[in-house]
Amino acid sequence: MALAGCSAGDEGKGRQRPTPEVGFVVAKTSSVPVAVELAGRIAAFEMSEVRPQVTGLIRRRFFTEGAYVRAGQTLYEIDQRLYRAATAEASANLNSAIANAEATRIRAERLKPLAEAQAVAMQDYVDAQAAARQAAAAVQQGRAQVQTANVNLQFTRVPAPISGRIGRSLLTVGALVTGNQAEPLAVIQGVDPVFVDIQQSSADLLALRRSLAQGGAVPASAEVSLILEDGSEYGPRGVVQFSEVMVNAATGTVTLRARFANPQGLLLPGMFVRARFDQAINTNAILVPQAAVTHNARGEASVFVVDTGNKATERKVKAERAVGNDWVVTQGLKPGDKVIVQGLGKVKPGAPVRPVPASKPQVIAAPRPDKKS
Repeated sequence: MALAGCSAGDEGKGRQRPTPEVGFVVAKTSSVPVAVELAGRIAAFEMSEVRPQVTGLIRRRFFTEGAYVRAGQTLYEIDQRLYRAATAEASANLNSAIANAEATRIRAERLKPLAEAQAVAMQDYVDAQAAARQAAAAVQQGRAQVQTANVNLQFTRVPAPISGRIGRSLLTVGALVTGNQAEPLAVIQGVDPVFVDIQQSSADLLALRRSLAQGGAVPASAEVSLILEDGSEYGPRGVVQFSEVMVNAATGTVTLRARFANPQGLLLPGMFVRARFDQAINTNAILVPQAAVTHNARGEASVFVVDTGNKATERKVKAERAVGNDWVVTQGLKPGDKVIVQGLGKVKPGAPVRPVPASKPQVIAAPRPDKKS
């Protein structure tokens, strides 16, 4: 019986589990970009409606729909016959005014010595001077009319106001156009570069500005990448240029505008995209390996830390997003905490553990040879 009791005691001691060894990392603050992904829409860098400035029939069209046109390139020609006639009439009136001005000037010069010699009435000389001045003014009016007629004649050739891609022609050859019509002839859009209008919730923007004001974040470089409608990433990166100073009352969003190079014309106005960019840098964030963070059924995150008595303590944390292989923890941890990242399967809340740095290599002892009795 004594031997049996000793044997049972020795067997109980052998069944006691050793203190589990766990690997930990020391929590420390890091500068982590506050990345956001928002919906956006492509907008033309420039847009201009091609409109006539004179009235007449369209005689010819000089462009291909959908082609690239340059500023100043002639797009349409309006019937020029009436405007050529108006230019010729204005030129003839100018010549008549010049001849009349010459005659009145010479008459006034001849009357001047006669008026001084009192050979003619002074009033006749004054009237001759006034007529000469009126004739000179008529010459100036005639020159202005010639300029106006030439400008109207030039307007019969409708140029492209900007460089860009031109859409379909909204009016055909033979259509009557007027200088004050509401419908444009065509629309030109500058597509290199292009704008991306990004919509951000005003609540998110307010939270970011509060973080900046409290010192928890600093502004980041406004470099943007685009995700196209098919899920692929657009190569060139853009830059945020400005944000609106008011909130859209219908959507509750603020518009941010980014500028992108578009040399191949892949981005078209009206296209929907997703924009990714770092809006700020959180200087108080703590990065924790994803293996150390667990989530319960309610989505709440928690980690195990080693307390002062080398016991495992479960702690609730706030980890809303991941960066690479780490979770960004913004609440629940402080610098210096020992976060368990290895051996979590052997850890129980409040149980003692033997902590070692996670980067320390594991030492595996060689098996001892069995003793022969």
